[in-house]
Amino acid sequence: MSESDRPVIVVGGGLAGLAASARIAESGHRVRLFSVVPVKRSHSVCAQGGINATNPIAEQQGFSAWKHMDETLYGGDFLAHQPPVREMCRHAPRIIHLLDRMGVPFNRTAEGNYDLRAFGGSLFKRTHFAGSTTGQQLMYALDEQVRRHEAAGMVEKYEFWDFLRPVLDDDGRCRGIVAENMDSMEIRAFPADAVVLATGGCGAIFGRSTNSLICNGAAAARAYRHGATLGNPEFIQVHPTSIPGQDKNRLMSEAARGEGGRVWVPRDPGDGRDPRSIPEAERWYFLEERYPAYGNLVPRDIASREIFDVCRSGYGVGGARMVYLDVTHLPQETKDKLRGILEIYQKFTGEDPTEVPIKIFPTVHYTMGGLWTGYEPAEDGEGLAQGAPGNMMTDVPGLYAFGEVNYQYHGATRLGANALLNCIFDGLYCGLSVAREAERVGGELGEPAEETLRAAADAERERARAMLAREAGENPYALHEEMGEWMTDECTVVREEKGLERARDALRDLKERAARAAPPDASGWSNQSLSFTRALEDMIRYAEAIVAASIERRESRGSHYRTDYPERDDERYLQTTVATYDSQADEPRIGFEAIRMGLVEPRARTYGKKAASGSGESGKSSGGGS
Repeated sequence: MSESDRPVIVVGGGLAGLAASARIAESGHRVRLFSVVPVKRSHSVCAQGGINATNPIAEQQGFSAWKHMDETLYGGDFLAHQPPVREMCRHAPRIIHLLDRMGVPFNRTAEGNYDLRAFGGSLFKRTHFAGSTTGQQLMYALDEQVRRHEAAGMVEKYEFWDFLRPVLDDDGRCRGIVAENMDSMEIRAFPADAVVLATGGCGAIFGRSTNSLICNGAAAARAYRHGATLGNPEFIQVHPTSIPGQDKNRLMSEAARGEGGRVWVPRDPGDGRDPRSIPEAERWYFLEERYPAYGNLVPRDIASREIFDVCRSGYGVGGARMVYLDVTHLPQETKDKLRGILEIYQKFTGEDPTEVPIKIFPTVHYTMGGLWTGYEPAEDGEGLAQGAPGNMMTDVPGLYAFGEVNYQYHGATRLGANALLNCIFDGLYCGLSVAREAERVGGELGEPAEETLRAAADAERERARAMLAREAGENPYALHEEMGEWMTDECTVVREEKGLERARDALRDLKERAARAAPPDASGWSNQSLSFTRALEDMIRYAEAIVAASIERRESRGSHYRTDYPERDDERYLQTTVATYDSQADEPRIGFEAIRMGLVEPRARTYGKKAASGSGESGKSSGGGS
């Protein structure tokens, strides 16, 4: 236990933050948990499909923790360090049992075993689920654990507080944070023996995505601007099945395909009939034809590119950018498992998806890249050294990154249902590493210098004052929309150098304009436009790192598909992209570093793609990148 009275700070109230808070408090350290929204409204609550792990039933099919690791590395196009992935997959069954004991209502078979569903990237059923609201059930169970520690005085929640920056001492060590009360707009510095960022992804950089609107990447960008490195920022997952919206896009979970949903378009591009009247022989199930073994369960990057290619070739439903996701043929028992997402579709479109096929199109969904983190491998090289203080610490000593904001585990593409596992594994397993670091630091370091804390808080107060003093600047919301259009058009499903360079130039212009943007509201209470204007400047700098890394990685790998470099290039790019912030030039610097291998050798990632299906499509390969 730490000899100091300083707590550990956890920023982010989602699954990774809750799991970390519970684990650290359990280890005897006080925790301050910061969240920009009420904890139970964090984005993890939106996760739908499930959480991957082997169990005795899956093992009877031939699955195992080793196979889970292999699928994860293969799905990520071998861009992930292998020891952390091995440890995560090895711990997955224990995490399921722990969650079960916490009261998560996992679906079960008539025999009382965990029910399992198929998910992309695997030929085995190995996804545990609670209907189609798995994230919500996990969130509520872990929140109860945190509230138990809260009642005991070990956890103190700061809801409606926005993280503004890490506090660094003269040696570059993180000694706390600066945060802002979203109601009173009070800005304060908080000392800590260690800080965990568990702040999720950056979907808002792309305008509309499946992410909650709070998922803007600003916290990661603020750490990046203060010395933390980004790892693989160019790898952004586009989910193949979502419904477009004016404010955001809404996810139709991979669970729909895992339970037997089928993706198709009419074979005749001009066919305007009601989809229910189109005979089976006149439907083109293009994923099933192109990938006979995996069918509709190919990984998300491949499915997204195939849908994009089909629509670009003129086969989109009604000539538009959409295809059908059909669950109408499923038995009622299966539809009941999907009730959560089917109700979402009916609410926002007015159509009953149990009677009429769902219209979907790909959209930005997940951030594989994020803050660079290190780890200490186990002596045998097959996992992590348990409790080692360096596990998932950024290159800023004392600053950790957990969950989606952490670049480890997923490589170039995340397999569905590995995200919930990643978040909880980071919190529970690597939370012990944070506790050990806090114990060490608490015994060695005194309080951070008062002037260090005051200077950091004063800098943020001055930044807010300067923004509010602007009187005639551009509208930050209009600038954000412009950034989202550039990023979506040039840096999502397919990319090429000229388009990326145009996006880079546009971002430089937007950065200059954002520095003059005036918040529409000048009030000093609950001023959301001030918070948004501040976040916009950070989002643009994160976007610059994404685009710069996309330009420098001249190959196609996983979710990063370059039409001008369509092949995977292991000789040059089987490496982690590292982006550092050059404060003098106010732009990213891109480099590469080696990946720790040793457990699985890289191989071609094809998922058995057939060259052409004879359906009149272009026949051009648009998936796999290898």
